[in-house]
Amino acid sequence: MTFFREIILKSALFCAAGIGAVSAQNYPNKPVRIVVPFAPGGSSEIVARAVAQKLSEQLGQQFIVENKPGAAGNIATAEVAKSDPDGYTLILGHVGTFAVNPILFGAKLPYDANKDFAPIGLLAKVPSVFVVGAKVPANNLKEFIALAKANPGKMNYGSAGNASSGHLSFEYLKLATGIDVQHIPYKGTGPQLQDLLGGRTEAASAGAPPLMAHIKSGALKAIAVGTASRVAALPSVGTVAEQGYPGFETSQWYGLLAPAKTPSAVLAKLSEEVGKALRAADVKAKFDADGAGGGSGVASEFAAFIKAEQKRWEDVVMRAHITLD
Repeated sequence: MTFFREIILKSALFCAAGIGAVSAQNYPNKPVRIVVPFAPGGSSEIVARAVAQKLSEQLGQQFIVENKPGAAGNIATAEVAKSDPDGYTLILGHVGTFAVNPILFGAKLPYDANKDFAPIGLLAKVPSVFVVGAKVPANNLKEFIALAKANPGKMNYGSAGNASSGHLSFEYLKLATGIDVQHIPYKGTGPQLQDLLGGRTEAASAGAPPLMAHIKSGALKAIAVGTASRVAALPSVGTVAEQGYPGFETSQWYGLLAPAKTPSAVLAKLSEEVGKALRAADVKAKFDADGAGGGSGVASEFAAFIKAEQKRWEDVVMRAHITLD
């Protein structure tokens, strides 16, 4: 009986492996959803649509971008975590949903950022740009820090809301430089920029795309970028690190992930195709125009990157006493 059981077990495993290989070989044979957990019009959609269009061209099936905002990205991310692990529903991961929300929400988070997903690849880093109003007497980070230290607690910076990327980035800068600048949270990037442009706040940190037109017109002055190296869209603006704070790095980033237990062959194919898409000249041009740096599309590198980001932002959140309220 043992002999026959062994034969049956081996046959079942062989068939299962065969089915997995065939399904991966034919993947995709229907449209693929890329769920973006934020409202349309932001950096997340720009990145997702650029990559989705290229993947559609490469694989001959539609990769459809679907925006599902709500609860700081938690609703859509939790939905994808529970979807079928077949490679046809993917999530656009973000620094907020995969690095910051696990710290801020704790046990209330409706998904496990590390256990419920399989990383496919980092798509892009959108630099956090630190800006000041046109009338603020500072043209670079050194001058802004000197101004802030001469006026402790008297200057204000705005953000798109508590625990937003801009809030976290500026608190990180405060910790690194020792300045005392007051935080004013707004309900979105638009209202935040209105007050900055109107001179009611002095500074802000935000992703490059909504700032570029104002920087080019002279309405805002870019004093630093948060990425490890300068960005093509703002070549004359120094990084925080090169302006005296080595190791400082902050950016909004976007990557592609699938539900856990998605077949490894499907994940490998997606990672390979994402890498090709990121190396395509037209995708690189779109990213460069918005100040974004393309990722590698390598799954193992993205997994390690997420872990490092979780550690980085846990330290910032705890030291700066950042809460959701």
